[in-house]
Formats: sequence, structure tokens, C-alpha cells
Amino acid sequence: MANRINETFKKLKNEHRGGFIPFIMAGDPDLETTAKLILELERIGANLIELGVPFSDPVADGVTIQHSAERALRNEFGVKEILALVSDVRKKGCEVPIILFSYFNPILQFGLENFAAEAERISLDGILITDLIAEEADEFHALLTAKNQSLIMLAAPTSSDKRLKKIVAVAAGFVYAVSRAGVTGARVDLSSDAENLVNRLRKLTDLPIAVGFGISNVEQVAATWRYADAAVVGSAIVAEIERLAPNADKVSADFVENIGRFARRLLPK
Repeated sequence: MANRINETFKKLKNEHRGGFIPFIMAGDPDLETTAKLILELERIGANLIELGVPFSDPVADGVTIQHSAERALRNEFGVKEILALVSDVRKKGCEVPIILFSYFNPILQFGLENFAAEAERISLDGILITDLIAEEADEFHALLTAKNQSLIMLAAPTSSDKRLKKIVAVAAGFVYAVSRAGVTGARVDLSSDAENLVNRLRKLTDLPIAVGFGISNVEQVAATWRYADAAVVGSAIVAEIERLAPNADKVSADFVENIGRFARRLLPK
């Protein structure tokens, strides 16, 4: 079966439009609501969904995502339950590509071979490991490739061309271009670093390139589409989740629809 990520970017290219990739944290405010959010984000037009795996020491994340992980961790679940959640939404008809956004430790604890096999079984599409460097990714890359899974790799503006070559050599699905040095988080303005990085990556790979870290409004999504294949929006959506549901006991009946409306406003006309 063709990987959904490849098919999605092929369709976007043929239609001459950019992709919209929202990020949400699994289990924030709870796993049942996360499943509903995935289905809602697909309904409003998400082309791919990044599903965060909460981790106790999220060093690459800004305050908004850190708080989201802290809230999710209170629900006491792990990778097994997140994969079961993905399986559940697939059974409910979800066809949008889903990738996990994780640190390496939770996946290592689950078992690399077990993860690759289970990911294929439940129709996950790939994973991005924030702290897995290209030099140490060959084993996991091979395991995932054998199971029709994509290993998404991060590329930073501070990386040399030599390092970017190593990154794209083990990347699959798409390359995640970090818009600026530092941690995740919404920003009022985007620097030119992201566009410069995308231009450098274009010379090294034919993979689609998505830009994330700091994209937080419709104008920034539209601006990113001018030079990249997709825009990732995380902190802005996660902040709205926190605002509307500060804990699992305060999820209103229309919470999922409200998050859907918020996300839809991030999509350029």
C-alpha cells in the first residue's frame, strides 16, 4: 500500500496548493477527546496531522507545548495507548495521514521493532523523533521503511550543507524545516531563515518540505506556502485547547467543534 504521506503531497502538488499540518498533543485534555479532535481536523481540511507523544523532559518545546505535555501526562498513558487511539480513528474512517511527534525515549522503551510492526498494523504513516540525529537513525529508518513507515527528519537553519545531506539521506515522507533556531512557540513575525533553509534543502532532496515552529496565523500559513510544500501549526492550536479546556474535567460539549473552527480560520482562502 502506498504511504498516505506520499500520496497526499503528490495530490497537493498536482492541485498547486500548500498543505496544512496541525499539531495536537495526545491526551490533552484526554485521549477520547484527542480522537474526536483528529476526526474534526480531518473534516475541516487538515492534510496531515502531527500527534504529539507527551514526554516529561521536552527540551525542544516551548512553554505552550511543555504545558500541554504536562497536562497529558497526568492521564497516565503511554505509546501503546496512543497507537490504540490511532487504530480507533482509522476504524472510524479517518484517512488523513497521521505521524507521531515524539522524543526517542518513549519509542525506545516501547521497542523499535515492536513500534514499527504495530505502526504498520494500525495504519500510522510515520514518526518524527525530535532528538534522533541522522548519524544514529539508520537502524530505525530501516525498520520503518520495511513496514511502509516514514521517518520524518528535522532540519535547522543553523545546519551546514554537509549535515543537511546526512539528514535528507535518512528522511522519508517529507522534511520538517525548522523556521528558526530555538524551541517551538507562536511568533508574531517569521524570519527569512525558513525560506533560506527551504531553498538549500531543495538543492539536496526531492522530498516535500514542511515548515514549522512559530507559524500561528493565516497570514503566516499563506506566506509559508509561497516557498514550502506545507505549513505546520502547533502552539497556536495547543494554546486554544488549553484556553478552552484547562483540564480534562472542563471539556465543554462544543469543545471539539470550537477547536475545529479555530483551526479552519488558519487556512488561507
